[in-house]
Amino acid sequence: MVSAVQPTHPQLAVSAAIFRDGKVLLTRRARSPAKGFYSLPGGRVEFGESLHQALSREVDEETGLDIAIVGLAGWREVLPAAGGAGHYLIMSFAARWVAREPVLNDELDDYRWIAPDALASLGDFKLTGGLDEVIQSAARLLGP
Repeated sequence: MVSAVQPTHPQLAVSAAIFRDGKVLLTRRARSPAKGFYSLPGGRVEFGESLHQALSREVDEETGLDIAIVGLAGWREVLPAAGGAGHYLIMSFAARWVAREPVLNDELDDYRWIAPDALASLGDFKLTGGLDEVIQSAARLLGP
């Protein structure tokens, strides 16, 4: 059972900018935090997990994808806002798609493979803060 009470301390989380054929995977959150926003797949790090273990587990749970993690692309801190939102430190990694097609769990309700240079033209898409910066950094890590 998931508790609606937010922890009173920051939570460590991970996310992956997963690239395939020059496009990055964006997923839309089906519930809070960030319900309705497109972002990168990921989630909380469990006690005793390395960041890479947590990232591989979260990506597999949320999307079913097999990935190869390349390196740290950036980080973002999400501070508590009105309404009881949590405090998160999100470590974002560049990754390459290795195998399988996306099969979303109940935390996500849509996905899109998007060219990184097309993010600005998405118009009505709600994107989480700092997403473009992390994706551009991940693209540089992966190279041409």
